[in-house]
Amino acid sequence: MSVFAFYLFAVCVIAGGLFTVISRNPVHSVLWLILSFLSAAGLFVLLGAEFVAMLLIIVYVGAVAVLFLFVVMMLDIDFAELKAEMAKYMPLALLIGVIILMQFVMAFGAWNASAAAEGLRAQVTDPQVFNTDALGLILYDEYFLLFQLSGLILLVAMVGAIVLTLRHRGDVKRQDVVSQMMRDPAKAMKIHDVKPGQGL
Repeated sequence: MSVFAFYLFAVCVIAGGLFTVISRNPVHSVLWLILSFLSAAGLFVLLGAEFVAMLLIIVYVGAVAVLFLFVVMMLDIDFAELKAEMAKYMPLALLIGVIILMQFVMAFGAWNASAAAEGLRAQVTDPQVFNTDALGLILYDEYFLLFQLSGLILLVAMVGAIVLTLRHRGDVKRQDVVSQMMRDPAKAMKIHDVKPGQGL
């Protein structure tokens, strides 16, 4: 059953990635991407890394893919013009794809599995230690500085994206809370003595 599940998830990952790239509708591409993430999470479950599988579902499926879906559906993008611009770079993209494919063939052709690899993968941590505990010990003990630096880099990237997309428009009325709180009531109101039968 585990072998059947492995091949099922593997085929789903490959098919989802392929249809993510070749789908004409961006919404369909995001849905195929979600299928790839879920299938990859199934592979992690088969490997015994349940925490990584749940993290993949929560972070990538629950946040990133849904964000992509909302952006694609809410933005008014002219996909015909976008595809026309992409067609100009198609020869370069095909050349890069062929080079990457050749590198994969060379890497997998020279790859030999060690006889002790299966045993080493099975005994990475103490059998009495859960995956979450072992991952926490590695992140917050051995790689604590690198983990904090990666979080700082993500924070700087988020602040940079906000600064780059922030635009102040002059034709939009904005509320100035400080000036409203500091106003003088004597100057803010004016009483008009309207005579009977006359207007302002």
